[in-house]
Amino acid sequence: MARKPDTPLRRGWTTGACATAATRAALMGLWGAPAPDQVRLTLPRGERPVFQIAHWQQGAGWCAAGIVKDAGDDPDVTHGALVIARVSASDGGVLFRAGEGVGTVTMPGLPIPPGEPAINPVPRQMMIQTVAEMAAQFDQRADITIEISIPGGEALAQQTWNPRVGVKGGLSILGTTGIVRPFSCAAWIASIHRGIDVARAGGQAHVAGCTGATSEQTVQALYGLPDHAMLDMGDFAGGMLKYLARHPVPRVTVGGGIGKMTKLAQGARDLHSGRSQVDFAALAEALDIPDLAYMNTALQAYENAKENMPDWVARNSLETVRAMLPDTIHADTVVIDRQGRIIARAGA
Repeated sequence: MARKPDTPLRRGWTTGACATAATRAALMGLWGAPAPDQVRLTLPRGERPVFQIAHWQQGAGWCAAGIVKDAGDDPDVTHGALVIARVSASDGGVLFRAGEGVGTVTMPGLPIPPGEPAINPVPRQMMIQTVAEMAAQFDQRADITIEISIPGGEALAQQTWNPRVGVKGGLSILGTTGIVRPFSCAAWIASIHRGIDVARAGGQAHVAGCTGATSEQTVQALYGLPDHAMLDMGDFAGGMLKYLARHPVPRVTVGGGIGKMTKLAQGARDLHSGRSQVDFAALAEALDIPDLAYMNTALQAYENAKENMPDWVARNSLETVRAMLPDTIHADTVVIDRQGRIIARAGA
């Protein structure tokens, strides 16, 4: 087992916090103040971090400032990205625009309606509040157009869930607290929830959650499902199923490799290797194959019990799934091998 780090993991700042800080700096330039080296921002929970200004441009009637996103020790795809806010006068109120590398919402089900820049509600509110504060400070009208851009964001977005949930052309400006907490499961689970919301809003009657890319490709091909029906479940079977129980669709398929599906069959809901393990003694007893108690991996157990282990895993993982869902949702499971071949199904 990997050692835990000796020091606490360093937290970082969301794209929403960076965009708001950049907006604050740009407003200073727009309203006559000199270019700042840094700005301080008050986040929703009261934290007041300082952001260094890494980009500055100014012209007649507009000003742009940029901040390099620091995601701390979180493996965030946007870590090191430059988040730029360009501000100019608007015809009324605060208006948002998607610049280079920031996506546009194209499907219903997300917190922002189709046609709008993919700037989530909390970052929007943070920027609106910043405009109001700065307008009062500089005795200006709070009528501003804010264009957020992230150079290279369209390419980075291909490594996120954005294309699947209908955010086209770039990244989303996200965050509810302004803080990125390292290796948090919450962000992944929240993305699963948004995927379910999009599927429901689009009238999708069948969704699927899989443990990895190979099982996802197999299940998607098996049922001919569109991309927006495929939920990035990963290890978070419980998080997906709990949300589906409250926000149902008619049918759900859960698919995965023999290892993670064995853990699901044994009742685990978090399938991460650090948070759940295959109980080989229980597996040996269930399949009446004593040697399985001495196996080291589920794959090794499978190699020694190919005739009956896959079906047992499919049936019992289905029982775990059904226990978390109302009877109105039809569920089935698909178990695959390392080559992506289906080795067992239940509930189809």
